[in-house]
Amino acid sequence: MRVKLKGTNQITKRLANGKSVTYYYAWKGGPRLPGKPGDPEFIEAYNKAIGQKAESRSDTIQSLLNRYQDTPKWGGLAERTKKDYCSHIRKIETAFGDFPISALADRRARAAFLEWRDTMATTSRRQADYVFATFASILAWAYDRGLTDANPCEKPGKLYRSGRAERIWTQADESALLAIAPARIQMAYLMAAWTGQRQGDLLRLPWDAYDGTHIRLIQSKTQRRVVIPVASTLRSVLDKEAKRRTATTILTTSRGTSWTSHGFSASWRKTLAKAKISGLTFHDLRGTAVTRLAIAGCEVPEIATITGHSLKDVGAILDAHYLSRNTQLAESAIMKLERHDKKTKIPN
Repeated sequence: MRVKLKGTNQITKRLANGKSVTYYYAWKGGPRLPGKPGDPEFIEAYNKAIGQKAESRSDTIQSLLNRYQDTPKWGGLAERTKKDYCSHIRKIETAFGDFPISALADRRARAAFLEWRDTMATTSRRQADYVFATFASILAWAYDRGLTDANPCEKPGKLYRSGRAERIWTQADESALLAIAPARIQMAYLMAAWTGQRQGDLLRLPWDAYDGTHIRLIQSKTQRRVVIPVASTLRSVLDKEAKRRTATTILTTSRGTSWTSHGFSASWRKTLAKAKISGLTFHDLRGTAVTRLAIAGCEVPEIATITGHSLKDVGAILDAHYLSRNTQLAESAIMKLERHDKKTKIPN
């Protein structure tokens, strides 16, 4: 008999071998449960977890974690963000669930938390930063509401630096990919290169978001509304694909079904390996789109309107990560200077 227990959360993942597996948790962010609903061990573990949650003292970090997950702010998070937060919260619960709230104002608390982050960093600096940032965000929420007198996790500095300064897609990279990629991967590449949108938003993008001239979407991460005029290169592909569409989403698998995030990532990696492209990711296409728009002469506000970045973020991308090492932009600048110089010279 299958039993539906109140508040349980299930997450389905696709393994490297292509099989799907479902994990069950006592609640979002709660402990993982063994077996499956209806199994005696599952019910026993669930009851134990719920009992411990109910008994958690109101003066511990665990109580803050519980309260945060009952707030409108939590409910307003994108599903992908919420999923990541749940993983981070489980780590925080394990390490500091019984930590007294009153001790957060003690200077030694910050030292303890940073030491914990440094321990996680021995495995992954990037993941350690993500988990610690979640911890800091929750404590900031609690501090703003007077639930604690301090946030010892604020402004810790980052351990991980991406080092993606030169990682933009060149015309050679594009040609290599399009030469061997199947149509479904080519479509995904062109969508990213010509819109500058995130992978998740593109995989979920339905056909009714495209009206023949523009793509309209709300970005899941920032909730920004963007209206993107579709360039002729992309429009010709979209119009052709629209006549034989088999799913509600624009991007589909070879079977004509919508992609899962894991499924697309696996196919994308295989295609890059076949094209002998290394050191580049799908996410790099977002910065590449910003770069190409700038090289074409677009101003920062124009770029931000298309990609959905803030003006500050566009400026940061152009200044620090991409264009500072792009010789094509420098050549474009000199050509403009020469044209201007010829127009303003006074003849003898």
